[in-house]
Amino acid sequence: MLNVQIDEHAIKTLCRETIENLVKEVDAEYVYWDTAELKKRTCMSWNTIQENFFFDNRFLKRKVGGKWYFPAKETREFLTKWLQEQPRS
Repeated sequence: MLNVQIDEHAIKTLCRETIENLVKEVDAEYVYWDTAELKKRTCMSWNTIQENFFFDNRFLKRKVGGKWYFPAKETREFLTKWLQEQPRS
């Protein structure tokens, strides 16, 4: 008879590490986001973005031609900080 024991904690840790590495890989592919990506990442409409943080001086953005671009790393950091600053309901 064969008896197999699995360390649940070790398996969960390994899964979390693997998922974190995959997410970092995917995020590393983007140098900047465009408006569509910003809306997708925040789950907000363009109007909501403009009303809430678009005009915040800390929010980095550049308009190239007729299109807005946002540096991915800095935008992610800003959004995390911005959300923490929001009052809890």
